[in-house]
Amino acid sequence: MSSCYILSFTLLLCLLSSPSSFSASPPNSTAETDILRPLKEIQKLKLIRKQLQKINKPAIKTIQSSDGDTIDCVPSHNQPAFDNPLLQGQRPMDPPDMPKGYSQENESHENFQLWSLTGEFCPEGTIPIRRTTEQDMLRASSVRRFGRKIRRVRRDSSSNGHEHAVGYVSGSQYYGAKASINVWTPRVNSQYEFSLSQIWIIAGSFADDLNTIEAGWQISPELYGDTYPRFFTYWTSDAYQTTGCYNLLCSGFVQTNNRIAIGAAISPVSSYKGGQFDISLLIWKDPKHGHWWLQFGSGTLVGYWPVSLFTHLKEHGNMVQFGGEIVNTRPGGSHTSTQMGSGHFAGEGFGKASYFRNLQMVDWDNTLIPISNLRVLADHPNCYDIRGGVNRVWGNYFYYGGPGKNSKCP
Repeated sequence: MSSCYILSFTLLLCLLSSPSSFSASPPNSTAETDILRPLKEIQKLKLIRKQLQKINKPAIKTIQSSDGDTIDCVPSHNQPAFDNPLLQGQRPMDPPDMPKGYSQENESHENFQLWSLTGEFCPEGTIPIRRTTEQDMLRASSVRRFGRKIRRVRRDSSSNGHEHAVGYVSGSQYYGAKASINVWTPRVNSQYEFSLSQIWIIAGSFADDLNTIEAGWQISPELYGDTYPRFFTYWTSDAYQTTGCYNLLCSGFVQTNNRIAIGAAISPVSSYKGGQFDISLLIWKDPKHGHWWLQFGSGTLVGYWPVSLFTHLKEHGNMVQFGGEIVNTRPGGSHTSTQMGSGHFAGEGFGKASYFRNLQMVDWDNTLIPISNLRVLADHPNCYDIRGGVNRVWGNYFYYGGPGKNSKCP
């Protein structure tokens, strides 16, 4: 790749230095456009390399993953979060008190990523960061917005091709949420679509001041260059306009764990009529300092979103959502065949449909409590649907998902 740019740049210099270079063509001709194109490509590559210097921090150890990822072990005080002017000079906070009522029974094990299956982890005092490459950024629709969601979201609309099947609660004050999320490898139709399953903590309005905290798993060929399900985080404080990003691709989320790489591939995954695998996630607001912490599985703290990042979420959330989301670009004028969840409808049940189980909330007293007023909603139930329930083992749960394009979803 780089040699092509060097060749183009050399050719450009030769053409510009020759008096007769443009003599055969008038201004703004096709020939002049062809000459200027390599210059734009060179400028884009320079911008990419400048961005990569911000994202990829010097590592004291590097680990190669079987899926092709490079994991850099970066000193925790040098991570991207501390580039934020609001956080400069700080160091990661000490762990907070767990919510009352939290139990580690039946939780997932923390060794759930491909890069760590060999048993190799980053040293204490460092955090694992998935290295971002030039190829990652060249796939992006916008270099300057790399790692960010492109659109302004509305919960009551599937505009811009985003479709949901979610369980949600609203109308109260929410200080966190917990769920176990079934992991699959749904088919994604194109590079410009994705499929994800996550928890949203939401405050503000669905206009310019929306605050969200998000975590779950996603398949995004544009962001990662493959179709592995990957553990991810996201945040915004202005409805996805100028703030926030996926994972550690901007200054924001502070990671404290040396064994989990945000953005790394998840393993194992569930199989149709076979073994089922889920990841347990807990997001809650530390009553003492106000930061929003993220925990995976059996007591493994991943890190936190500093309270200073937010406006409405400085206090609490006013809505929590659980569920799936896909992007539908309507290829060929019809609905996408990108799958949500397992790619099968909720009615197929356990072992076939994807699920969320043990849904809980964190209340004002930092206590985990069952959800009593869960509502479910599917934007296009003939494409992706959802069915809720309650039982003694799973507590509040729902099945959700679907195949996308089918005879009832043209």
